[in-house]
Amino acid sequence: MTKFVSRKIRRKSGARLAAVQATYMIAYGQLPVDEVIKDFTEGKVGRYVIEEDSVTESEELIELSPIDKEYFEHLVRGVHAKKQDLEKSLSHYLKSDWTLDRMDGTMQALLLCAVYELSNTLDVDTKVLIQEYVDLAYAFYSKNEPKMVNALLDQIAHAIRG
Repeated sequence: MTKFVSRKIRRKSGARLAAVQATYMIAYGQLPVDEVIKDFTEGKVGRYVIEEDSVTESEELIELSPIDKEYFEHLVRGVHAKKQDLEKSLSHYLKSDWTLDRMDGTMQALLLCAVYELSNTLDVDTKVLIQEYVDLAYAFYSKNEPKMVNALLDQIAHAIRG
């Protein structure tokens, strides 16, 4: 049972990472939502890393852990459908000297996915969601951004979830 739960949690974490990447691609690549979702769920995009073998000087594609495809699609479609409302909500919580437009596309996508989940998946514990997105921030950034994500999401979660 523990192994199954652990696998399920990893698949949801993978879905969150893929949703951030897909949200970025949709916004900045101006790609159709259905096409991006299909590419991710079929493993054409975002699910592999290149592993280099320095001895043989060869490269191999290694699949990342599988994602919860339904959850991934739910996140991407939800963020896309509510993007304007999510952006307004985020802007409300940002300091006046720091706007969503000043953030890079990856941070915008990460925050949009996080706020969507905080607002729409009340069956997932708040602390778990915040930690998931802070961990994702560490995957993309190494400076103060993860701390900012933590503080911002904590503030939003208190307002949304009480």
